[in-house]
Amino acid sequence: MEKNDFPLEQIKEILMLKIWRILFVILLITYGCKINESNNNNENNGDNGNEVNSNISAVWANEGGDKVTRDELRASQDSESVKNSVWDGTNMKIFGAKNEVVAFNLVLEAASKDVKSVTLTFNELTGPSGSKISSSSASGDGVFDWTNRNIEIFYIRYLKIKGLGRLAYESYDERHIPERFRRPWTGNGEGSGTWNDRLDHNKFYPDIAVPIEMVQTFDISVGQNQSIWVDIYIPKTLASGIYQGNIIIQEEGVQTLKIPVELKVLDFTLPDVPTAKTMVYLGDEDIITRYLGKSNKGSHYKDNENYQTIRDRHFMMAHRHRISLIDAGDGNNQPPKAWIPRLNGSLFTASNGYDGPGVNVGNNVYSIGTYSSWSWYGEGENAMRQHTNAWANWFSTNSPNTEYFLYLIDESDDYDQIEQWARWINNNPGSGSELMSLATIDMTSARNHTPSLDIPTSIPGVGLTRQWQTAFDHFRNNKNKRAFFYNGIRPGSGTNAIEDDGVALRQLAWGQYKKGIDRWFFWESTYYNNFQGDMGQTNVFQNAHTFGSFEGKDNIFGETGWNYSNGDGVFFYPGTDLVYPQESYGLKGPIVSLRLKYWRRGIQDVEYLTLAVAINPGRVTQIVKKLIPKILWEYGVTDPSDPTWVLTDISWPTDPDRWETARSELASIIEGN
Repeated sequence: MEKNDFPLEQIKEILMLKIWRILFVILLITYGCKINESNNNNENNGDNGNEVNSNISAVWANEGGDKVTRDELRASQDSESVKNSVWDGTNMKIFGAKNEVVAFNLVLEAASKDVKSVTLTFNELTGPSGSKISSSSASGDGVFDWTNRNIEIFYIRYLKIKGLGRLAYESYDERHIPERFRRPWTGNGEGSGTWNDRLDHNKFYPDIAVPIEMVQTFDISVGQNQSIWVDIYIPKTLASGIYQGNIIIQEEGVQTLKIPVELKVLDFTLPDVPTAKTMVYLGDEDIITRYLGKSNKGSHYKDNENYQTIRDRHFMMAHRHRISLIDAGDGNNQPPKAWIPRLNGSLFTASNGYDGPGVNVGNNVYSIGTYSSWSWYGEGENAMRQHTNAWANWFSTNSPNTEYFLYLIDESDDYDQIEQWARWINNNPGSGSELMSLATIDMTSARNHTPSLDIPTSIPGVGLTRQWQTAFDHFRNNKNKRAFFYNGIRPGSGTNAIEDDGVALRQLAWGQYKKGIDRWFFWESTYYNNFQGDMGQTNVFQNAHTFGSFEGKDNIFGETGWNYSNGDGVFFYPGTDLVYPQESYGLKGPIVSLRLKYWRRGIQDVEYLTLAVAINPGRVTQIVKKLIPKILWEYGVTDPSDPTWVLTDISWPTDPDRWETARSELASIIEGN
């Protein structure tokens, strides 16, 4: 039949059928687009009714122990590679006990475009029966008032690692060096290649945690990422259960992303007094110079109201991180007036803007005459008796629960002098014999040469296992003596070097628990004037190198020099900087380093260990041995005739998820699961 032979009515029916089919397809496509648009808006933009594209190429998170250098675009390149115990690819899930600060690091990537004028909001989590964790807005020095701010957000600044730290690890074995800075190696850590063969050479490492209130908006340059750190304090009175909220991100004033956050609040509470005892020195001249200007130096500065406020905020910031500060401890046979509220806990109360761990709990340690600054130095035995009696009487009457001691001398091998001073104290017929003596000297030397010394404070190096264990037991098991350690050296312990692994300071606290070390000491926290390296004032917001000298560039180590170190002596960054005013935020108080937060994570882990070991000691021992099989002198040495070195890798994992898995199991033990 020819085409023209179709009846007219049949042709009309065929055409109408085709038209209806076309209309149906158009309707399906249109409706599907509307569904997708609606889903996209609901997923990324909350209640924003307009479809908005974000210039942020990828968002992901971790618990903080995985340091992300500024150039990394991990999620943009492979979204599966960034999944971890905190991040499932879409949502964030964290957990913590009451009276604990839990944290996470949010990473925003800009793979293909600059991201402009970013703002971030996250101020509430809602849980059982409407129970909330929330924060009110703050500005300026309001960031030092924590009474209504259980959620803190920090904009992270980066520092370029131009050379290897020389105090944190040795260089004869590449395995001693942090993993991402190792050259290719074989055998017993025998390295090959140059500085440029170290994976993270010249990369920018995260460390400076600036309160987001001091930044407001920020840009992300193409090819870079930006870390945003979040701290959440879980109040003691909070109901246990699941708490949920959202991080809202805007770009140029328009909401573009919404990231779900889920916090599981466990049914137990961490104690206010840390089990893992610490002490960190807080200087004064550097604070005076940066915050008040050089013209404010002199005897009158301690009466300066701003000076005392600034120092107190350092103490409160440390307290929030479960760290105890010390200073020179000078005074007329008693602590200065400013120390009283620090010791009795009244500084750490709501009236001063404090909330968090250790409310109304004192600093727990006081060092008299730190670094040989005690006033009767060299005046003989009678002076020693007189002054130690006065100090012991004051603490017995006014602060009996504070651990106090006389810091005799620092890193001296004049054993006869150390022994004489310590013996004078011990032989004092008066109350002064109760005052303990401290010197930074290794335990084996102290046991052999200064038997009267009460607190040897050792560098955590390696040594002959039996000899060190015998010396440690001698001090640890004597109720009148203590065993302290200070700073950190790989492979014996993690370190506070900026380029060390993110779990390094977490490991340090676990090591302290494993060996039963009484207190861990870091020598400085505000070392802004690198006078020992003859380098002068350091712009700590731009330079990772803070200690030792810079003598040139080395083909293997990068920038180097005598004791060249990154971040050594700096746990706090100056909130006001009159030496480098272009860096100043105008705050009368410190900006904290991420390294202090890493250390806090380990200190809080120790509380989990302590609570769990009372329930299931066998399993807790297994967990500790699995995570840190060897530390400190447990490694032994390679050459007993020269017991100062060992060929070995570190024993602990650098993957933070291994540590989080352990914390999760400890929580289950505590909760009886």
